[in-house]
Amino acid sequence: MQFGIFTVGDVTPDPTTGRAPTEAERVKSLIAIALKAEEVGLDVFAQGQHHNPPFVVSSPTTTLGYIAAKTEKLVLSTSTTLITTTDPVKIAEDFATLQHVADGRVDLMMGRGNTGPVYPWFGKDIRDGIPLAVENYQLLRRLWREDVVNWEGQFRTPLQGFTSTPRPLDGVPPFVWHGSIRSPQIAEQAAYYGDGFFHNHIFWPPEHTERMVEFYRRRFEHYGHGSADQAIVGLGGQVFMRKNSQDAVREFRPYFDKAPVYGGGPSLEEFTSQTPLTVGSPEQVIERTLGFRDYVGDYQRQLFLIDHAGLPLKTVLEQLDILGEEVVPVLRREFAALKPAHVPDAPTHASLVAAAGGGHDSTVHAADDVTGRTVETAAQA
Repeated sequence: MQFGIFTVGDVTPDPTTGRAPTEAERVKSLIAIALKAEEVGLDVFAQGQHHNPPFVVSSPTTTLGYIAAKTEKLVLSTSTTLITTTDPVKIAEDFATLQHVADGRVDLMMGRGNTGPVYPWFGKDIRDGIPLAVENYQLLRRLWREDVVNWEGQFRTPLQGFTSTPRPLDGVPPFVWHGSIRSPQIAEQAAYYGDGFFHNHIFWPPEHTERMVEFYRRRFEHYGHGSADQAIVGLGGQVFMRKNSQDAVREFRPYFDKAPVYGGGPSLEEFTSQTPLTVGSPEQVIERTLGFRDYVGDYQRQLFLIDHAGLPLKTVLEQLDILGEEVVPVLRREFAALKPAHVPDAPTHASLVAAAGGGHDSTVHAADDVTGRTVETAAQA
């Protein structure tokens, strides 16, 4: 099972000091968090994509490319890539490039995005969110799997004789997760293609997550990709830990009370009782996380949100130390002991290459306009 961190890259004032980080500080903090995640033995770092304040994650592959050059094992992912407002051609090019930079340590999570004003900034209409997600992903898959694409759809200018470069590393595209909080159409899309389904699992009660994951599993089996319990599932979650739970609650409360997504709503105690948010000791986080399996079954990826709401970088790095030293080793052992042999691990580049019968160089050389031969072939003639 994979464990990691996901971030939305918000710039939020620390409610205990009133100071907000600069954009430069926040971007650098994302890099520091990713490097620390690898240091403490986590598997995945996933970064969101937003094009509006208060976020600094408008260009995920720029940051992830730098992190790739500074790490050796960490899988680099997104949370999420906006399939609705980002050109599929650009997604194909950027993530294939990142594959090569990171030696395959790349996957990505597709999402619609729920910030209404962003859609018209990119010439789109939020009311077309689902059709955009479906059509753009169909095109993206073709761009990664076909050397030359002729395509025409509803939302983008046609493509004639188009080759997306660079081609995917070893001829194998990155694995794709489809992230959603409440849209069964996205779970259906993930199931149709046999892709992974990631549930945000932060703001909603467990019963909602259970329904969404169960629907995805059932449709995954319907489309012939395997049994329902072999579907590829990921979950989010939010934690804040200290050695004893009273200290954790006392320290986290001002961040919860003032956080843009929480402030003014239910109390911290109500929210932790009704959602997967866990504020307490490492033992409480372990117990709560192991309990996720009770309502979603065996799953492949667990990502934690630990850096939002104005929490200072020093505190976030301390949370990573606790995760790496006290929490994740226990979770790995316990989840592994419970997982049946027929339930697959999370796909990686290596496993996808093996499933494809081995990798191959998929470079497409330019064609000579006159002869139709590649430039390389013409030079040898």
